[in-house]
Amino acid sequence: MPRLAPALILAVSLAGCGPDYSPNTYASSAVQQANKVEQGVIVGVRRVGVAAGGTTGAVAGAAAGGIVGSQVPGAGVTIAIGAVGGGLIGGLVGSGIDKGLNDTTAYEYIVRKANDEMISVTQRDASSMAIGQHVLVIAGNQARIIPDYTLPPEPKPQPYFPPQQTETAPAPPPVASEPLFTPASVAPPAPEPATAKPPDPPPPPIERQPTPATPPPP
Repeated sequence: MPRLAPALILAVSLAGCGPDYSPNTYASSAVQQANKVEQGVIVGVRRVGVAAGGTTGAVAGAAAGGIVGSQVPGAGVTIAIGAVGGGLIGGLVGSGIDKGLNDTTAYEYIVRKANDEMISVTQRDASSMAIGQHVLVIAGNQARIIPDYTLPPEPKPQPYFPPQQTETAPAPPPVASEPLFTPASVAPPAPEPATAKPPDPPPPPIERQPTPATPPPP
């Protein structure tokens, strides 16, 4: 049993080096890589569980168990059986430790992109992002979504069209209109005074001619 303790310590140490599902952590192979970025809006979110595969712990435990098992006293077949048995036991122990340490929870986000296409990204966050939040979808081997921190695009300059000169007909002369009523403040003109007509002169006297005398009959 004392010889098994270093194997368990090694298995625990290697199993604890599990993957990091945080969007703020990049693997060394993902650094200095050009990834496609698209804008979108979160339309759904839920909490999910992430199960570790246990491969790292199994390999580490099997290797450590094999080393310890090969140190069993004896020779030949005894050493081989001890190595196989130690590797089997170490692999089982390491796999269990790996799953116990690296099983975690994460958030599954449904994002609608600008072209109405929807995608899902699962990652581990301290707290989930809200539905309706604008985010950036970063593609690649480690796809992730983060809050949109980009600047809005600058408006495009509008083309300038000079105003077109059009010939307009001259305005007609104003038409003088007479008022329909006389304002009360304007008095009508006073009538001219009537002048007396002088009487006609009397007709001239008629001169009568004397009647000639009629001679007596013979």
